[in-house]
Amino acid sequence: MRTVPDFPTPGVLFRDMTPLLADPAAFAVVLAALADVARRTGAEAVAGVEARGFMLAAPVAERTGLPFWPVRKAGKLPGPVLRREYDLEYGTAALELRGDLVRPGQRVLVIDDVLATGGTARAACELVEEAGARVVALAVLLELAALGGRARLGERDLVALSTT
Repeated sequence: MRTVPDFPTPGVLFRDMTPLLADPAAFAVVLAALADVARRTGAEAVAGVEARGFMLAAPVAERTGLPFWPVRKAGKLPGPVLRREYDLEYGTAALELRGDLVRPGQRVLVIDDVLATGGTARAACELVEEAGARVVALAVLLELAALGGRARLGERDLVALSTT
């Protein structure tokens, strides 16, 4: 991953995963590691957080034979949807999920690219739980430990493939 300073706003160090996506061998290693997390946790579905989490979660779901649930930015899914607002390190946003995809008690692996301050990750997990599922873990490509996002996850398990 490369670091892009001052994107999308001044002071933010954006972590860009497009170099990983452009390297098929490296991307395959990451997908295999995430698929292993899905298997180890007994996940019954994989939820990916828009947008970069989709690029990781959808292929993991396919590799493991599990359903994929998109956790989308507000206004991108047809209803009915569940909605959760949250704070970002550079603003506010909302996520939505089609609750009718979920079976009560279903075990779900939530996948995103980066865990920073934890607002997006927490909102995604809460949305999955509000739908009636159980988050077995949050898996991320990169945890930015200095930003403290892990603390915002409560008792949920975090699997970070890399930590800085």
